[in-house]
Amino acid sequence: MQREQLERLLGGGDETSSAALAELRADASFVVWNGTTSSESLATVYGRRLRHTVRMGIETCGLAQAVQRLDLYSRPVRLGQIKTADGSWIFMLFLDADGNTLVACTGVRQSQPASARPEI
Repeated sequence: MQREQLERLLGGGDETSSAALAELRADASFVVWNGTTSSESLATVYGRRLRHTVRMGIETCGLAQAVQRLDLYSRPVRLGQIKTADGSWIFMLFLDADGNTLVACTGVRQSQPASARPEI
């Protein structure tokens, strides 16, 4: 997927997609993976992440809304990711199977910039 196409998809106007769009325009890295995943299973996984981030006090953007949208969508989704240039935020993108529509978007503040994390 081209950067310009992703910018168009993020132009929906909610707070999270606007933040992701601003980071993308500020030269954040991005990837959209091939293949799809069940929206129901992702709703379950990200529901757990929501509970974890609340419990741990980790700042998120749009996570509860993304879980709700994934739960209601009930079709396969394609995953994408935007990583801010400084590594302080990672935005997960949930697109329709064709990659033509943004289903949901969420961001999670990273406790330690990804570039400073030790390799495993």
